[in-house]
Amino acid sequence: MARYRGPRLKVVRRLGRLPGLTQKTARVRSTGMRSRPSQFAVRLMEKQRLRYHYGLTEKQLVNYVSKARRAKEATGTALFAKLEARLDNTVFRLGLAPTIRAARQLISHGHINVNLKRVNKPSFSCRTGDVITVRDNSKSKELVERYLSQTQQTVKKKGARSIGVPPNLSLRKAELMGRVQGLPRRNWLGLRINDLFVIEYYSRRGGSA
Repeated sequence: MARYRGPRLKVVRRLGRLPGLTQKTARVRSTGMRSRPSQFAVRLMEKQRLRYHYGLTEKQLVNYVSKARRAKEATGTALFAKLEARLDNTVFRLGLAPTIRAARQLISHGHINVNLKRVNKPSFSCRTGDVITVRDNSKSKELVERYLSQTQQTVKKKGARSIGVPPNLSLRKAELMGRVQGLPRRNWLGLRINDLFVIEYYSRRGGSA
């Protein structure tokens, strides 16, 4: 399944707030009485929320779940650690882009350096001590500064929320430079997803074996 490029508010109405997909919020329209969703539907929804938030294809998410299942720590903890370590997510968490989709575009177009080297692979895995900077040219800096300004304006609007830069990252806004200081914790992410349902979804479908 390809990465989703359709209407984002349509997804938000169905799955709830997804800050990695869009800063916009949507009202949930009441359609009267609804039957209680099946266990499969609940697991599917949690999987979809995770996939849309991080902007992954189905194949990518299956690979991350497979790697997490082979890790020494709890599968859910390993899964979120791997997803949060992605460069596109790190750029988003630092506030250098308003969404993960925008961060992916910044990286793909060569605007982001890691440890002074240009990296154009959004799935690049960041490690503790890595320094993320904006490429030293006017075009790159103007683009990121515009993103920072747009993000600040959006947060001021009614209904918009921001979790800020999590404690495992640090940002020097004047220098457009961030640093990975450690591993993230689940309660810093600003995203409520039941990882157990995601893992069960793939276990029952045999997609992460």
